[in-house]
Amino acid sequence: MLEADRFKDYGPNGLQVEGKREIHKIVTGVTASLALIDAAIEAQADAIIVHHGLFWRGQDGRITGWMKQRVAQLIRHDINLFAYHLPLDAQATLGNNAQWGLELGLVADARFGDQDLGFIGPVPDGLDLAGLAQRVTKKLGRTPVVVPGDGRALKRAAWCSGGAQGYFEGAIAAGVDVFLTGEISEPQAHYARETGVAFLACGHHASERYGIAAVGRHLHTTLGLQHAFLDIDNPA
Repeated sequence: MLEADRFKDYGPNGLQVEGKREIHKIVTGVTASLALIDAAIEAQADAIIVHHGLFWRGQDGRITGWMKQRVAQLIRHDINLFAYHLPLDAQATLGNNAQWGLELGLVADARFGDQDLGFIGPVPDGLDLAGLAQRVTKKLGRTPVVVPGDGRALKRAAWCSGGAQGYFEGAIAAGVDVFLTGEISEPQAHYARETGVAFLACGHHASERYGIAAVGRHLHTTLGLQHAFLDIDNPA
């Protein structure tokens, strides 16, 4: 369903740590943190499925410190760890961008950016920048960083969850009026002011909670697995 082999990613997608052969209960969460692993143990899960796994390009490969603690807990309790990064962002119906968009009333009719990870769609009639920011605050439980554009009416929005601030230039080129992502870096404020396209940074973790939970619900519905989504708080 996630077509993991189709993506060039920053780490391995799929099974990262092997546990027991039979899976009856799964826990889903954003990141394979020790807190999530401990909570999954408490919930007596057979497998954990996350967006942010343990292994990333550029790591030195040693299982020490925090990595040792996480891996040791998984092995000690015979729990499988599955991770899906870019495949989860891009999935058309259950993915992060699709599900986050639905939370905000945005439905994509186009894609943009590297590997078509970015979504573009119409802004609901009558929704202005202040209203969109209020909707983000209500739905995600945090106040976004807003860099206003030139005050234009919002007709087309682009969005890409997580740390996709580098997609802003592509969104501008696609002709949208507002761009939403998880984080902001120094250049994006200037781009917003100079092009008139508004920018909202809504939280990396906050914007990526919805896809992994939707995958868990899908597995419950289609395979009958017990499922619990565990949201480990993260201010990022």
